[in-house]
Amino acid sequence: MQTKTSKSALFPYVLWIALFVITPIALVVYYSLLDIHGNFTLDNYKAFFTSVYLKMTLSSFWYAFLITFFTLLISYPTAYFLTKTKHKQLWLLLIIIPSWINLLLKTYAFIGIFGLYGPLNAFIEVFGFNPKQMLFTDLSFVFVSVYIFIPFMILPIFNSLDRLNPALIYAARDLGASAFTTFRRVILPLTMDGVKSGIQVVFIPALSLFMITRLIAGNRVITLGTAIEQQFLVTQNWGMGSTIAVFLILFMVIIMLITGQKKDKGGRVR
Repeated sequence: MQTKTSKSALFPYVLWIALFVITPIALVVYYSLLDIHGNFTLDNYKAFFTSVYLKMTLSSFWYAFLITFFTLLISYPTAYFLTKTKHKQLWLLLIIIPSWINLLLKTYAFIGIFGLYGPLNAFIEVFGFNPKQMLFTDLSFVFVSVYIFIPFMILPIFNSLDRLNPALIYAARDLGASAFTTFRRVILPLTMDGVKSGIQVVFIPALSLFMITRLIAGNRVITLGTAIEQQFLVTQNWGMGSTIAVFLILFMVIIMLITGQKKDKGGRVR
């Protein structure tokens, strides 16, 4: 009786996965096997392994790596110091609140900030420098992307650090370990699950960015996300766009497997 009840309880979840996960992926795979005229072909997959798309793939991974690296570099110390503050939940909330704002609005706000007549150039002119076009550059794209992803990286790292048993840190210091050794041998290994979760929620979306890429970087940065957009909306080549999407899904699955969490090592406050 309990087995039947448990199976019936799983039915809505199985139906949801079938309709909104498996079916869309199946449709993407199906369209990837069609050319622009709707005929069956494997030319889309052959085209993906040409130099143009391989360079685009490497470029996407490079920018996703840069965004993830700088986001982690800022987020880990921030999350660590947040756990030491008196009102840490309040400070965490203040960091998370900007993520509630619509992404498009935040992107347009940065267009105004980095614009030729924006406040940043006005500040530079105070020191006698000529205004410069800061939009449509690699630096502006990475900067805006890092700003947007920081709250998503901080949250899992903060949770891991907050659950860390402080007795382990005290024990390491009592045994003569330096602050760096304590961090390297105790704190970092026990909070690695939070780091991996943060990498997942930053690297995977960064790999498929297209709106920020278009508005902030213009044509200076071409990624898999912008390539999919162009194939579907500009050239109307749904087959090639679906092929790029298939490989993007594969990359995401591989990244999730690499950064997958292992069993709890202990050292948590329960």
